[in-house]
Amino acid sequence: MALGDLTISQLSAVAEESADHEDGDRNNDGSFDVVAAENEMTMTTTATSMAYVPQFIWFRELRHDEFEAYVPTALANTGLVSKWRIKDRMKTGCVALVLCLNISVPPPDVIRVSPCAQMQCWIDPHSMPPQRALETIGRTLLEQYERWQPKARYKISLDPTIDEVKKLCTTCRKYAKSERVLFHYNGYGVAKPSVKNEIWLFNKYIPLPISDLDSWLKTPSIYVFDCSAAGVIVNAFIELQNLAASNSSGTSTRDCILLAACEAHETLPQSAEYPADIFTSCLTTPIKMALRWFCTRSLFCESFDYSLIDRIPGRQTDRKTPLGELNWIFTAVTDTIAWNVLPHDLFQRLFRQDLLVASLFRNFLLAERIMRSANCSPISYPMLPPTHQHHMWDAWDMAAEICLLQLPTLLADPSVEFQPSSFFTDQLTAFELWLDYGSENKKPPVQLPVVLQVLLSQSHRFRALVLLGRFLDMGPWAVDLALSVGIFPCVLKLLQTTTPELRQILVFIWTKILAFDKSCQADLVKDGGHAYFIRFLDSVEAYPEQRAMAAFVLAVIADGHRRGQEACIEVGLINVCLKHLQGSTYNDVQTEPLFLQWLCLCLGKLWEDFTEAQVLGLQADAPAIFVPLLSQSQPEVRAASIFALGTLLDVGFDTSKDDIGEDEDYDNEEKVGAEVIMKSLLSVVSDASPLVRTEVAVALARFAFGHKVHLKSVVAAYLKSQSNSMPTSLPSSTVKSSGSGYTTPTCYVPHGSVVPSPNAPLLRVGGDSPSISHDGRVSTSSPVATPGFMHGSPLSDGSSHHSDSGRLGDASSDGVVNHIRPRPLDNSLYTKSVQAMYALAKDPSPRVAGLGCRVFSILGIDQVFAKSVKSTVESTTSPGPRSAGLNRSSSWFDMSGGRRLPVPFRTPPVSPPQSSFLTGLRRVYSLDFRHHPMNSQDSALADPLLGSGGSSRASEHSSIPHSTIYNWSCGRFSKPLLTAADDNEEVISRREEKEKLALDLITKCQHCSVNRLHNQIASWDTKFESGTRTALLHPFSPFVIASDESERIRVWNYKEATLLNSFDNHGYPDKGISKICLVNELDESLLLVASSDGNIRIWKEYTARGQQKLVSAFSSIQGLRPGSRTVNAVVDWQQQSGYLFASGKISSIMSWDLDKEQLVNTSPIYSDCSISALSASEVHVGQFGAGFVDGSVKLFDIRMPEMLVCSTRPHPKVERVVGVCFQPGLQPSKVVSASQAGDIQFLDMRNLKEAYLTIDAHRGSLTSLAVHRHAPLIASGSSKQLIKVFNLEGQQLGTIRYLSTFMAQKIGSVRCLTFHPYQVLLAAGATDACVSIYADEISPPT
Repeated sequence: MALGDLTISQLSAVAEESADHEDGDRNNDGSFDVVAAENEMTMTTTATSMAYVPQFIWFRELRHDEFEAYVPTALANTGLVSKWRIKDRMKTGCVALVLCLNISVPPPDVIRVSPCAQMQCWIDPHSMPPQRALETIGRTLLEQYERWQPKARYKISLDPTIDEVKKLCTTCRKYAKSERVLFHYNGYGVAKPSVKNEIWLFNKYIPLPISDLDSWLKTPSIYVFDCSAAGVIVNAFIELQNLAASNSSGTSTRDCILLAACEAHETLPQSAEYPADIFTSCLTTPIKMALRWFCTRSLFCESFDYSLIDRIPGRQTDRKTPLGELNWIFTAVTDTIAWNVLPHDLFQRLFRQDLLVASLFRNFLLAERIMRSANCSPISYPMLPPTHQHHMWDAWDMAAEICLLQLPTLLADPSVEFQPSSFFTDQLTAFELWLDYGSENKKPPVQLPVVLQVLLSQSHRFRALVLLGRFLDMGPWAVDLALSVGIFPCVLKLLQTTTPELRQILVFIWTKILAFDKSCQADLVKDGGHAYFIRFLDSVEAYPEQRAMAAFVLAVIADGHRRGQEACIEVGLINVCLKHLQGSTYNDVQTEPLFLQWLCLCLGKLWEDFTEAQVLGLQADAPAIFVPLLSQSQPEVRAASIFALGTLLDVGFDTSKDDIGEDEDYDNEEKVGAEVIMKSLLSVVSDASPLVRTEVAVALARFAFGHKVHLKSVVAAYLKSQSNSMPTSLPSSTVKSSGSGYTTPTCYVPHGSVVPSPNAPLLRVGGDSPSISHDGRVSTSSPVATPGFMHGSPLSDGSSHHSDSGRLGDASSDGVVNHIRPRPLDNSLYTKSVQAMYALAKDPSPRVAGLGCRVFSILGIDQVFAKSVKSTVESTTSPGPRSAGLNRSSSWFDMSGGRRLPVPFRTPPVSPPQSSFLTGLRRVYSLDFRHHPMNSQDSALADPLLGSGGSSRASEHSSIPHSTIYNWSCGRFSKPLLTAADDNEEVISRREEKEKLALDLITKCQHCSVNRLHNQIASWDTKFESGTRTALLHPFSPFVIASDESERIRVWNYKEATLLNSFDNHGYPDKGISKICLVNELDESLLLVASSDGNIRIWKEYTARGQQKLVSAFSSIQGLRPGSRTVNAVVDWQQQSGYLFASGKISSIMSWDLDKEQLVNTSPIYSDCSISALSASEVHVGQFGAGFVDGSVKLFDIRMPEMLVCSTRPHPKVERVVGVCFQPGLQPSKVVSASQAGDIQFLDMRNLKEAYLTIDAHRGSLTSLAVHRHAPLIASGSSKQLIKVFNLEGQQLGTIRYLSTFMAQKIGSVRCLTFHPYQVLLAAGATDACVSIYADEISPPT
C-alpha cells in the first residue's frame, strides 16, 4: 500500500494547509475560542515582537493562482496526447513464402568457401534428397512464421516460375484485401539481384522485375529479402516509391516495408558457424539464434553443449519458464532499444501497428547485431539507425548467461527450481532512480518499455504500477510518452482484475490518463470499466482523495457521452453519489472537500442534458441533499454543488423528453425540484467567491432559458419598479480593454450595441438597426449616436420599449414554442430570481457581470446602463487622454476573449430629464423572442463561456453560457499530485529574511525617539484630477501606492522617483476608493482595494507595469439603510485571522472569512447611526473597533457571542468619527479615536467613563488620523493644509504646514495619512494630487 500512503500524505497536505491557516485562536470547527477572547481582554502583559509579525498567508489556493488566467476549453482533447492512439491498426492477413534454393546447384555468381554454411531453417539440405529437403525447409519456415502470426493465411512456392509467383501474389492480395501481405524471398540458390532491379526465380534464372512484383502485391505490404546484394532490391523499391510520390498530386499513401539481409555490395556470410539463412533465422527463431551466437563469444563456449539450446524447458508464451522468460526479456530489450532510438511516430508504425511487423522488426535488431559481427549490414525501409552497440544488449547478454548456466542442471534434474533473472527487478530499480532525479527537461527514461512488459507479470506488477503512477504524475509529457509506448491496452485490461491492492494505483493511473485524453471514455464504457470505478467509489475503506479520483473518472466517462451516461445510470451511480453526499451532512467527521466536489461534478455530468437522469435525480430528492453543501467552507464544493443543481434544471432541449413530456407526475416533481433549486441558488448569489457566483449565473441562465416565457413579464415589471427606487447602476455585459492594465466592464448587448453606463441615460438599440455594427459598437454615423437623438427622441418614451404584458406570457410569440417547457413556478420566486439576476449583472467581477447580462439577453433584454452618450460616442472614435499610454491587463474576468474592444471614457454624464432616464431602463421583446448570436466572428461577446446562437434547437441551446467549474476542476488532476505543494526553499528563505528585517525594524520603532517628523524626503505629483483619496507605503520596498476618486491606482518608487504602474480598479469612475491595504505583506503581497460602494477587489503583481491581475472580487456590503442612496463603505482587513470587516450606511457589520470566501457573521451595530470608521487589531485575532457618525466608539470581538465588547461616546460634540485605531502594543482595549470636530481621544475601553487623554488637534477641520503600528506615534491631518504629529502621551512632536516661501514644502488639504508599518515614515495625500513622505531625518532608516 505504498502508493496509498504516499498519496494520502501528500494529497492531504493541500487540504491541511488551508486548515492550518485557521489554527491558533480557532477551534476545530473553525470557530473562535470565546474563553481565549475573554482572557485576552484582561491581558496586561507586555508584547513580544513576534506577536506583531503576521503568521498566516491567504489567497494561495489554486483558484487564486490560476483561475484568473483560465480559458475554458474542452477537456484535454486538444492535441498533446492525441498522437498516441494508432489511427489505422493493421494486420498481416496473408504470407507468401518464396524459396529459390536450387539445392545442390550453386549460383553462378557466388564462390562458396569450404566449409560453408549449409543450414536452412536449421535443416541440412544435404541430409536428404533435394526435393524432400526443399519441402521440409518450406514447411519448417511456415511453422516458424506461424508462431508470430498464427491467424494469417500462408502460401508456399518452392523454386517457382514467374507465372507461379504472379499467381501467388495476386491470390494473396485478393485474400488479404486491405490487410498487409508479407512476401518472403530466399534467394540462396539463385544469382544476386541484377543491376536492372530484377530478382531471379527457378533454376533457369528467369528474372522478375521488382516493378512487376510491386504491381502484383500492391500495398500495404512487407517484403523480406534474404539473399546477397539485397540492398539492390531496397534501392529499387525506394525509386518506385519516389516515382509514385512525384506522379501523385498529394502525399503518397504507399505503405511498403522492406527488410533486407545486406547492402547492395555485400554477400551473405558463409562461415560454417552460422546457418546459411542467417537473416531468416534471426527473424523467425531469434532466441535460438541469439543464444547460439552468444555461446560462441562466451567464456564457456568450449565446454557448452550447443544442443542444449534446443532443449530449453518451457514455452515461449509461459513467462514462468526459462524459455518464456528469455522471450519476455528479449521483447523488452528490443522494444526498449527501438523506443529510445526511433522517432515516436515511426516506433508506433513499426512496433505497435501490426503484431507480425513488430515481431519482425524486434528480430531485425538482433539480425543487425549478429550480422554486423560478420561484416554484413542488414538494411530496412524505413531506415533504422544503428542499434547493434546499444547498452541494453549487455542486459540481454547477462540474462542469457544466467539462463544458460542453469540449463545443464535443469535438464539433468527436472525437480530443480528455475531461478528467474533479475533483469526486470534491475530495470525497475533504474527506472525508480530516474524518477528521483529526472524531469521533463532531461532525457526520457530508457526503461519505459520495460515497465510495460513488467505489467504482464503478477510478481512485479504492483511495483511497476506504482512507478508508472509516479511517472504519469510528472506532467502531460509523461502521459504522452507512456501512452505512446503502449500502456493503454494493458491498463484497460487490468480493470478486469479483482486484486485489491491494485485498485488505488489503477484509479490514480486512469485519473492521470483521462485528465489528458477524454476520448478514452468510449474505451472504458465499451469494456465495462466504469463499473470498476463505481465499486471503488462506493468502497468506504478507500481514502477520500482516491475516491474523488474515481468520481473524476466517472465524470469524464459521462461528460458529453450519452452512452457513458446511460451505462453509469444503469449500475446505479446516481444513488451511490447521493448516498455519500447525504452521509457527509450527517457524519461528525469532516468529509474530504475534494471528494464532495467531485461527487457533485459527477452527478452534474450525469444529469447534463439528459432528462431521464434528471428524473431519477428529482425522484431521489437530490435538490434537498445539495442544500447543506451550499454552506460548505470550500468555494470549490459550493461551486460544484451549484453546477449539479443547475444541470437539474430543464431547459427543454433533451429529445428524449418527448417520451415523458405528458407525464403529470414528472411535471410535479420537476416543479417542486425547480423551486428547491432556485431557492438554493438565491441563497448564494452574494457568495464572496467569483468561482461560486459564476456558477450561479450559469445556472440562472439555464433557468431563464427554460422559463423565459414566464420571466419576461416579471422582468418588465421589476425593472419598471426599479426605475422609481434605484436610478443607480445596472450591469455591464462584457469587458472592454481600455489600455490601463485592466479590462473594464462595458455594456455590450448581443442583439444590438453598446449602451451607456451607470447614472446615465439609456441607449436603446435594436438588432435590426442598420447603423449598428455586428460587433455591438455604436457607429458614429448612426442617429443613435447623437445626443439629440438620445434626449429628445421617441427612444425616451417608455411605450417604445415594451409591449403589453399580456403578450409577454403568450408562448405562441416565442420562437421556440415547439419545445417542451417546464411548468411555471410561483411568481414570487420569479421576482426573486430576477432580483438575483440584477445583482449578478452589477457584480464587481467582470466575468460574473457579463454572465449576468447574458441572462438578461436570454430574456430578450437588449438594453443596460452605460455611460453618457457623449462618452459612448467618443469611445468609438478617438482615445481619451486618461487612458492614453496606460496598460490594462486581462484577467480571468476578461470576457473579451482576446479581442481589442473600444476604450471607455470618463467624461461626465450629460444630465438628461429624469423621465428619459427611467423609461430607458428596460427593453423586453414581446413579439419577437428570438435568440441572438453571441459568439459570431465579429461579435463583441467573443468569450469561450458563451455559445453561439441560432435558429435551430441545438444552436439555441448553445447560447446558454457554459459552466467553467468542471473543466477548471479537471486541471487539478493534470498537475502533480504526489509531490509536496510546500513552498520551495527560495520562497521560505525570502520570507525568513523579511521576518528578520521586520523584527529588527520593529525593535527600532519601539525604542525610537522622534523629534519632529517633518523632513520631507519625497514628493510625488500623482496627476490625479480629483486629488489623492488613499495612500499606502509598501513595507519592504520604497514604493507608495495611491488612488483617487476615479479609482485609478498608481504605484511610485519614491527613491528613484519613477512611476512603476498605473491602472484602473474598475471602469466606474464615480465610486471612489475607501481603503487600500496589503495582504500577505511578508510574502508576495496582494493589494486589497475597497471601493466606496463596498466592492472588494484583490490584485497581484500590482507593481509591474501592465502586469497586474485580478485575484478575486466580491461585494462586501449587502443592503442599505432606509432612505440611504449610497453605501459609503468602511472596511478593514485583518491578516492574522483572514477576516475582512465591512460596514457603512447599513445596520450591521459584515465579517467575511476570505480563506473560505464566505460571510461568516452579520452583527448588528446596536445604533441608529452608521459606521464612519473601522479598524481591525493587528495582533488580536477577531477584534476590531468602529467609530460612528454620532461620535460614539465601539469595540467588537467576533469570538464573543454578541460580538459587541463595549461602547462609549468619548467625543464632546456629535461629530463624525474620522478615524479609530488601536494603539501599539498587545493591550486590546487601548484605542485612539478622532472626530471631525478636531479632537483626538485616547481610550481604554475597559474604563468606559471617559477618555484618559484628550488632544485638541484641529478645530473643526480634522480629516484623517494615522497611528503607527509599532512606534508611539500618532498623526492627524486637517483640511487647513496642516499635519500634526503626537506621541502616545499627547505631546506634539511636530507640525507640517503649508508654507508659501520659495523652495518650501507645500501641501494641500489633507485627505489621507498613513505610516510605514516598520519604519518611522509618514505619507500624506492631499486634494492637490500630491503625496508627500516625511521622516524624522533626511535619510530614512532602511
